[in-house]
Amino acid sequence: MAASSNILLSNLELVPGRRVKTHFGVVQGSTVRAKHAGKDILAGLKNIVGGELKAYTELMQEAREEAVQRMLAQAASVGANAVLNVRFATTSITAGAAEILAYGTAVVLE
Repeated sequence: MAASSNILLSNLELVPGRRVKTHFGVVQGSTVRAKHAGKDILAGLKNIVGGELKAYTELMQEAREEAVQRMLAQAASVGANAVLNVRFATTSITAGAAEILAYGTAVVLE
């Protein structure tokens, strides 16, 4: 997604030293991911002894990246050069599946 690679992302409401020229409103991207049965069994064993569930950490990181890329694509499609106040939300869809949502405000910064 080359068009969206030049879009500034910020969790701030404003960018110091820059003025919002155009406001497009909320843009979002999401993905629903399910656990891999084999990794789920290994994670269950890890629960017994404790520690990080690395397979799930990787799964969530990939899901966040995909949600952000989809949000950036939507921002690019409206002509934004920045997405401000970026946030993430996670929702359980069913047992073993979760949605990751990335959202923010698409703007043009001067």
